[in-house]
Amino acid sequence: MRRRKPESIAKSLRNLKAEARTMGSACKDVREEVIQAWYMDDSDEDQRLPHHRNPKQFVSLDKLAELGVLSWRLDADNYETDEELKKIREARGYSYMDFCEVCPEKLPNYDEKIKNFFEEHLHTDEEIRYCVAGSGYFDVRDRNDSWIRVWVKKGGMIVLPAGIYHRFTLDTSNYIKAMRLFIGDPIWTPYNRPHDELPARKEYLDAFLQQGSADRAVDAAA
Repeated sequence: MRRRKPESIAKSLRNLKAEARTMGSACKDVREEVIQAWYMDDSDEDQRLPHHRNPKQFVSLDKLAELGVLSWRLDADNYETDEELKKIREARGYSYMDFCEVCPEKLPNYDEKIKNFFEEHLHTDEEIRYCVAGSGYFDVRDRNDSWIRVWVKKGGMIVLPAGIYHRFTLDTSNYIKAMRLFIGDPIWTPYNRPHDELPARKEYLDAFLQQGSADRAVDAAA
């Protein structure tokens, strides 16, 4: 079973930035209709709340891409025949697909699993989630170890790179149905923080978080 290497992620980042440039600076990024991101406050209130800072501090999807988090807007009503989804799966090697519904009524051991999902962790492979119904929050760490909350709604698909610390929770709608994609046989093993000794973490740091890596990624995309 192969794991996507950092250079493959960097190539995807370059392609994504190239596509964004062709849209023109005056064109609205349609992804933002289904995916939004912002810096979180430090409140211990209900994890399902937005947790905006005051004042609100939004994060662009291009800025997320510099952390290795890729995103698309797709046709969730026609995912079975969507040519764009087919192209993404073929280009990135996502051979495995299934669905996961997260809500109190449909997820066995809901309380325990929601608690586990919200524990900060990483995976040694990409985490790919395509929201076909409902919505939820994927929180990721930035270069300064601050939390960025990524709100994914119906039609939004994101890729979290191997080695990034992250967590998941529902929002106040208490429901999401997500397509899960994977390269080869799926491995969902979470490694709760700290697991900095894992090769996947070291590769992520080298590719995206080390001093100058972001500049190199931007230069390569230019």
